[in-house]
This record gives sequence, C-alpha cells and structure tokens, in this order.
Amino acid sequence: MPVLVASDLDRTLIYSSAALALTMPDPRAPRLLCVEVHEAKPLSYMTETAAQLLTELGDTAVFVPTTTRTRKQYQRINLPGPAPKYAICANGGHLLVDGVSDADWHASVQARLAEECAPLAEVREHLLRTADPLWVRKHRLAEDLFAYLVVERELLPEDWVKELAVWAENRGWTVSLQGRKIYAVPKPLTKSAAVREVARRTGAELTLAAGDSLLDADLLLAADRGWRPGHGELADAGWSAPDISALAERGVLAGERIVREFLREVRQPARGARGTAGSSTPPPHRPA
Repeated sequence: MPVLVASDLDRTLIYSSAALALTMPDPRAPRLLCVEVHEAKPLSYMTETAAQLLTELGDTAVFVPTTTRTRKQYQRINLPGPAPKYAICANGGHLLVDGVSDADWHASVQARLAEECAPLAEVREHLLRTADPLWVRKHRLAEDLFAYLVVERELLPEDWVKELAVWAENRGWTVSLQGRKIYAVPKPLTKSAAVREVARRTGAELTLAAGDSLLDADLLLAADRGWRPGHGELADAGWSAPDISALAERGVLAGERIVREFLREVRQPARGARGTAGSSTPPPHRPA
C-alpha cells in the first residue's frame, strides 16, 4: 500500500529569506535552491540537499503539498521532483487533482461551513472595524473561505490578537499568527479532512505529516507520524502529542531534516499503521 506524505509548505518545507535562520558562518551555509519567484523576484527556498531528498520522496510515496495558500499562491511554487497528483490548498478548502480543483470536494466544504460557523462576511466586518490602520498593511480574503491580515509585527498589540481569538472561538473560527499574517479560519476548514480524503482515494494505510503552525495541529494529529520544526507557533506553545516529533532544527535546515525523516520512514519495512488518518481528529493537547 502507498505511503501518504502530507506536508505544510511555508516555514515547514520552504522558507523566505527572512525565515532561513542561517546562524552558521557564511562559508558553512548550505547551498540553497529557489523554488518560488513572484513579480520577477526570488521568494522561497529550500536547501539543495532537501530538494534532492524531496525528489526521491516523490518517487517512492504519495507526496501531497498541504497549504493554507490560495491556489494562485500555491501555483507560484515550483517544487523539485515529480509533479504531485494531489495538492491541498486554502487550508483544505480546495483539493487539487492534477492541478484542478475537485468541484465536489469544494462544494462539500462550503456546505459544512454554512452549517457550522459564522459567515465570512461577519468576520471580515469585525476585522475591518477593529484592526488599526496604524499596524495593518493589507486586508485579504482567501478563496472566499477565510480572511487574513498582513501586519507590522513590531506595532501589533498582543492583546488584540488574544481578544480576536476569543471573539472568533465563540463563532466557530480560529485565529493563527504566522510571521506578518494573522489568519481567521473557520474551524471546520481543516487540512486533515482533505488529507483523509486523499488517503481514501489512494488506499494509503500510513500517513506522515509535518507542520509548524496552529493550523497544522489537526493535520499532525490525524497522521500516523508527524514532525514539527523548532520554530513556529507550535514550538512557541510547547505543543506536543503522541507520535509527533519535536525537532531541534530551526529555519531552512528544519525543512531539510523533515524531508530526511519522511524518506527514512517511507523506506522502513512495511508495518501496521495506527489508522488515525481515517479517524476523527482529537483536539490538540496543550501542556499545562
């Protein structure tokens, strides 16, 4: 049976120049490969070693890029290795099959959001009314599924984010702060649901996953094994769960380590899986 490898992209597998976290002397820095260009400028990187490992992984497993990016943002990325048959965009709102969104899947997601949480228009209005133009640079809607702000982090009041999280929680939404972006995402909109659908379609009995943000917690918990880097929201919160490995590496070297761990696990002799990729996702464990 195939092994399914579902990985977050930004700050998990690929890194902007600001997120590389290269702390070693320049002559010892790893060689980097640019995997995303936007408006004629290089935007995201991985190490050349990670690129080689990812190519090997794509030849031996069902590799599924799993991102909060919109489809347009995802399509800017040019990952090494064979083109993935499946990709998950908009935090699970779109399931791409050979680059095309599965209409039935998207319709089922929209129906669930309409039933289980407050509408996007209400959340957008709250953000427009309460976010201070002093520190907000952009208001954005993503695929008419969720909203996010681009902010100046040094000016952002920490209490505002906490208050927004409480407000959103009461309306069936969740809030995540990632770099310069604050995401407001409906709780039913999850990466794990889309990954379970890919596992069903491919017949995968083992699912591996990696991610760095609170929006990746459900993905990690739904996998048979998972990894999180030494940076990001999950690391900052000290988040842990059974079968999730917390790596010490930070920045682009964490991305290389994650691909290495994926490949090592895929090459292990066949074994029985816990099967959690097909089960309901338990709530994230947070240490006291």
